[in-house]
Amino acid sequence: MSHKTYALAGRTESSKRRIVYVKKLFVGSLAWATNDDSLKAHFESAGTVASAKVITDRESGRSRGFGFVEFENDSEGDAAVEKLNNSDLDGRTITVNEARPRE
Repeated sequence: MSHKTYALAGRTESSKRRIVYVKKLFVGSLAWATNDDSLKAHFESAGTVASAKVITDRESGRSRGFGFVEFENDSEGDAAVEKLNNSDLDGRTITVNEARPRE
């Protein structure tokens, strides 16, 4: 089953927001040095990345070792899972799966 979320994709000239479906992926085993920009760059080889976020500890600001990447469509998200699961990013082998909804 596919999990879709809504995201703000941008604003038109009249400041109206456009809502699009995105495919959200969970990325685990990230290196401590991985940041939002390097995560996004790694996943852009699979398609158009809507957002990429490394999750950090609130108190220390240090990476928690995982993050999320959102794609603008399901096929690119599926391709990213297939292509980038068990790939190398910043010296670590990462895991990529479709994100599960929060409970």
